[in-house]
Amino acid sequence: MIGQSGYADVARAAVERVLDAEREAIGRAGRLVYDGLRAGGVVQAFGTGHSRAVALELVGRAGGLVPANQLGIRDLAYYGDASPQDILDPKIEREPGLALRIWELAEIGPNDVFVIISNSGGNATIVEMARLAAERGHPVIAITSRTHTAEAATRERADSDADADAGGGGGAGRVPGGRERLAGLADVVIDNGAPYGDAALPLPGGGAVCPVSNLTGVLIAQLLVADVVGRFLAAGQAPPVYRSANTPGGDAHNDALLSAYGGRVRLGDA
Repeated sequence: MIGQSGYADVARAAVERVLDAEREAIGRAGRLVYDGLRAGGVVQAFGTGHSRAVALELVGRAGGLVPANQLGIRDLAYYGDASPQDILDPKIEREPGLALRIWELAEIGPNDVFVIISNSGGNATIVEMARLAAERGHPVIAITSRTHTAEAATRERADSDADADAGGGGGAGRVPGGRERLAGLADVVIDNGAPYGDAALPLPGGGAVCPVSNLTGVLIAQLLVADVVGRFLAAGQAPPVYRSANTPGGDAHNDALLSAYGGRVRLGDA
């Protein structure tokens, strides 16, 4: 049934599934982040489309980690020579070579850890960013939908088989068996539990409404922060955490911690 109750049931089940099934993966991700931060690294959070909201949850957030930077397509205009008009096309995330342009505008340190968010895990910029990070020796943590990845691969194999039967050789630019995806490049994969296509409530005439990925993505982001901070405290170390700028002394506290990272942590519109 489509309505508040229908989505509430879906949301509750999705949250409970993350809490039940993904805690071990989040713990492994937390260890990677903790080790990276202790070595002077920064969390590099990256997502495109609506996944930017989950990346933003990790950056510049009261109660969040100070050494966290959001990479984004917007950086091409913020820090590069692209005009705002150049990056307004919502399909730009599919453009090959975009990730390298974003990478080259950032100060990536040797101990940085990448948290890359994408429900489908298949857009060119997402895959290329994960590949760039992995090839350069950075840990990669993926927040993605295993269901979407598996179903997309199945559909791509079927398309490849159909093209081959028709003499198409698998289709221009298509890898037999399906495209490379984020989950296959990550050291840790955290499943956001979203369905294929993300929206969870089917419409009578086709299609669906009410996505899941950002709901569970934000939960995963904060579980990750809690895990990392817990590791700092267990080791008797002060965690590098933001205080609210809307509380006394918040700005001074945050500025003192940020000064250690210089331009490596860019708050941008965080």
